[in-house]
Amino acid sequence: MTWRVGTVVAARAETPNARTLTLEVPDWPGNIAGQHLDLRLTSADGYQASRSYSIASEGPGTRVELSVDQVETGEVSPYLVQDVEVGESLELRGPLGTWFIWRPEQEEPVQLIAGGSGCVPLMAMARAHARLGSAARFRLLYSVRSPELVFYRNELTALAAAENFDVEFVYTRSSGDGSPPGRVTRDRLATAVFAPSEGATVYVCGPTRFVETVATWLVAEGHPPARIRTERFGGT
Repeated sequence: MTWRVGTVVAARAETPNARTLTLEVPDWPGNIAGQHLDLRLTSADGYQASRSYSIASEGPGTRVELSVDQVETGEVSPYLVQDVEVGESLELRGPLGTWFIWRPEQEEPVQLIAGGSGCVPLMAMARAHARLGSAARFRLLYSVRSPELVFYRNELTALAAAENFDVEFVYTRSSGDGSPPGRVTRDRLATAVFAPSEGATVYVCGPTRFVETVATWLVAEGHPPARIRTERFGGT
C-alpha cells in the first residue's frame, strides 16, 4: 500500500500521558471500526521510523483520529504526544486489518475488553455502534490504572447512558474515590461479560500479558475460541 500524507488539524490531551491527533487525509478511503494504520516519521538526516497505531475513528470521510499513549523510551510516541503541532504533515499507510473489526451487519452481542490504551480500536467500534444506531448489545470492560488515565472518559459516560451500551471500569492502582483498587480476575471477568450461551463476539485489546490471560480465561469459561478476537500492542 502507498504512503499518504495527512495534515494535523487538531490535537488534544487525552490523559497526562496521551494525546489525540486528528488528521485530514485528502485521499483517505475511510476505514472499518477496529482497523489500524502505519505511521512514518522522517528526520532531517533521512532516518525513518514507522509504527502501527489503532484508528480511533471509523466510517467514511477524510478525517483520521489517533490516540497515542507515550512510551518513555520510544522513538515515535514521545514526538506525537509532546511535539507535533497543528499544521504539520505526517505520513501514514492504511487502513490495515480485516480480523479485529466490527461490521454493522453483525447483530450478535459484542463484548469489548480493554487494557489501558487498548481502548482505542474498541472506541472506534463503540462510535460506529452509536452512529449507526445498531441494536446489537455492547458491553465494555475497561481495565486501567486510575480514573485520570481513562481514554475518552466523557464520551464513554455519554455512551453508557445509551440503551444498548454498558461500561464497567476496573482501576488497578487507584480508584480515585477511596475504594480499594483491584484487577481483572477470572471471577470478575465471568460476572462482567456476556455468558457464553449468548453467542457474543469478544474483542480484547491491550498489553500482551493482559490479552493472553483474558483470552485464556474466556476459553476456560466456555467462550468458543473462534468468537474471541485479540489484538496486542507495544507502541514505541
